[in-house]
Amino acid sequence: MRLSAFTVADAYPEDPRAPDRLLDVVRLARAAEEGGLSALWLAEHHFHPGGVSPSAAVMLAACGSVTHRLRLGSMVSVLPFHRPIDVAEEFATVDRLTGGRLNFGVGSGYIPLEFEGFGVDPATKRGRFDDALEIILAAFDGQEVRAGGPGAPPVRLNVLPVQRPHPPIWVAVQRREAIAHVARQGHSIALIPYATVADRTELADEIREYRAHRPPGSSGEVAVAIHLYAGDRPELAREAFRRYLDSRLRTQSTFYQQKAAQHPAGSTPEGIERSGFAAFGAPAAIVRELREFSAIGVDELLGIFDFGGLPEPEVRRSVVALGKAWSDAPARP
Repeated sequence: MRLSAFTVADAYPEDPRAPDRLLDVVRLARAAEEGGLSALWLAEHHFHPGGVSPSAAVMLAACGSVTHRLRLGSMVSVLPFHRPIDVAEEFATVDRLTGGRLNFGVGSGYIPLEFEGFGVDPATKRGRFDDALEIILAAFDGQEVRAGGPGAPPVRLNVLPVQRPHPPIWVAVQRREAIAHVARQGHSIALIPYATVADRTELADEIREYRAHRPPGSSGEVAVAIHLYAGDRPELAREAFRRYLDSRLRTQSTFYQQKAAQHPAGSTPEGIERSGFAAFGAPAAIVRELREFSAIGVDELLGIFDFGGLPEPEVRRSVVALGKAWSDAPARP
């Protein structure tokens, strides 16, 4: 099981101490590489401070310029909001600039404000997503695709990704009924359990469902995102976590809102920590707890380290400390 970092780049502009979050993300990439983590994953969000990274491709290119080994992932590029050819060109360029280090994570979106801002009907997002991904994968492979409207000629990308026929594809899923669909397509899957499931037992059921529907011989993987802090100030992290969850409710994070309404006790900061979907404390203790995810079939843990206005130096120390503890701990047989 690999350990990586994942950031939604949440910001709190009312806090005068808050630094520029985009530069924080670049610093997070440096820390992840220093700590020996596998990858840095970055969300895409628009029009609200719950995520201030509207262009994952631009940010990943910036992170690639200050790292050498770290893989760089979008989690996710929200396909219904963009022309497929633009997405294909931008991420092919990122893969070239980073020497083939791109993990291409995609999704269909879930925040009403963002759909309203782009003028996209949420009822059409499934069809838009499937059509866009088909075009993007064909373009990555060097095939002709139609980028314009009716009558426009077919075109080919003039910059192709290093990884052939395309970078690894990950699909973020928050609705359980979508798991089998993604699995049948042979793509890897990313899950956000703090917002969608009650406990590790339910998470393990989702992972088994994914593997049961995956095509024979396919190599799809499972990534799971959880909040992490490794250091000697866990109460500071818990305060930041509460602030983060409060912000999810304000920014129309629909799946977490639904969980909070249906399972209020399991949706509090304390409830999420009890469920194992957040871990704060000494690095060695966190490593022992995280190993439990390997037992239920998780291939990559996406640690959300920079959340709720946690000070950037504290985040950096946490990433490096946990990464080194992870590397030093003996793997389970």
